[in-house]
Amino acid sequence: MKAAEISEKVHYIGVNDRVTHKFEGMWPLPAGVSYNSYLVVGSDKAAIIDGVESAYALEQIDHIKAILGDRCPDYLIINHMEPDHSGAIALLKQAFPGMTVVGNTITLTQLEGYYGINDNVMAVKDGQELSLGEGTTLKFTLTPMVHWPETMVTYLQEEKTLFSGDAFGCFGALNGAVVDSDMDTARYFPEMLRYYSNIVGRYGMFVQRALKKLAGVEIDVICPTHGPVWKSQIAEVVDLYDKLSSYTPLDNGVTIVYGTMYGNTQRMAEAAAEALACEGVKNIEMFNCSVTDLSYIIAAAFRHRGLIIAAPTYSDGLFPPVKAFMEAIELRGLKNREVLVFGSHTWSQRAIDVINGHLASISAEPVAEAVNNRQAPGQKVLEQCREKARLLAARLV
Repeated sequence: MKAAEISEKVHYIGVNDRVTHKFEGMWPLPAGVSYNSYLVVGSDKAAIIDGVESAYALEQIDHIKAILGDRCPDYLIINHMEPDHSGAIALLKQAFPGMTVVGNTITLTQLEGYYGINDNVMAVKDGQELSLGEGTTLKFTLTPMVHWPETMVTYLQEEKTLFSGDAFGCFGALNGAVVDSDMDTARYFPEMLRYYSNIVGRYGMFVQRALKKLAGVEIDVICPTHGPVWKSQIAEVVDLYDKLSSYTPLDNGVTIVYGTMYGNTQRMAEAAAEALACEGVKNIEMFNCSVTDLSYIIAAAFRHRGLIIAAPTYSDGLFPPVKAFMEAIELRGLKNREVLVFGSHTWSQRAIDVINGHLASISAEPVAEAVNNRQAPGQKVLEQCREKARLLAARLV
C-alpha cells in the first residue's frame, strides 16, 4: 500500500497485513488488518506517530523516505507499545539513528524491556506539548488502560487531528483508500464492534474516562492505529465507543449461545428462537459454541440486549465451549443484559449452577427461573423454553 496524504502536514505511512490468520493468536482476521502509522511534517521537524509490526518495517521505512527523502525524522512518538505497533522500532532506529523516541514514563520502561532501547528518548507528561515548527504543535494526553497501562493519544492542535492509538480502530485491511469519505465503511463498523468487544471490552471504565477527558477537544480527524482514518463519520464512531464502553446494548435483539453434544440442548434453543420470532423479536443470532469462533459470539453479546445461554452438563461441570463464553463475558464485565438460562443433563445437573455463578459475578439477574431438562426434552420442556422466551421478548419488544 502506498503512502497517502491526509493533509499537507499529515501523511499515512501504514501497512496492510493480509497474512496473519489470528490477531493476538486468538481473533480471526478474514479480511486482514492494517497497522496504521503517520508522519507529521512541520516547518522545522518531522515526527512519526506509531509504528508497525516488525515484518513490515522495511515497507514503512520506504514510505518515510518517499516523503522525506534523505531527511531523518526527528521523533518517533509511541502512543501504544503493543508489538503490532512497536515491533518495527529497532529497525526504524537503525534506519534513522538520530531519531528521538517519545513516550510517557511507562512507555519508556516497556521500550527498554522489549527492545533494549534507553538512549535518545524523551519522556512526556500529560498535557505536555511538542512543537514541530510554526503552526504544528502536538499535545499529549495520557489515557491509561485503553487498553494497556501506557496508552496515550497525540493531538495536532492546529489541524484538530487526534492520533488515537487503538481507540476507534477495527479489524480489516484497507482496500486502497485510507480516509472514510473515500470508501464504503459499512464493513468496518461490525469489525470495530468485534475489535472492541474482543480486545478492549474489559476496560470500559477506562474508555469512559478517556472519552470524558477528551470531551472538550475539537476533533476534525481521527487517526487510529487500525482501520480507516475517520473524518466524515466521527460522530458515529465516538457514539459507538461511548455505548460499547458503557455496556449499552446497540439493539433489542437476542444472542442465543448454546452447546450441544447430541442435539437435545439445541432443540431447547431452537424452541426459544421460534417463540422470540413469534413475539416480534426480529434480530436473533444463534451460535453453536462448538462451531462458531468465540470472537463473533462475544461481539454479538455486546450488540444485543437479550442473551440466552443453553448448555449441557459435562464431566460434572459446564460444557467447555459454553464455559469459555461465560468466562469471556465475565472477564469483560458485560452488564445491562436481559438473560435466560437453559440446562440439560442425563443424571446430574451442574450446567445451570455454573452459568448462574458466572452471571452472579457480573451482577446479571436472569429474567426467569432456568429451564432444567433431564435427558431428551419433551414437549413440556420445549414449551417451558418457549414460555421463558416470551417473557424475555416482553422486555425487549
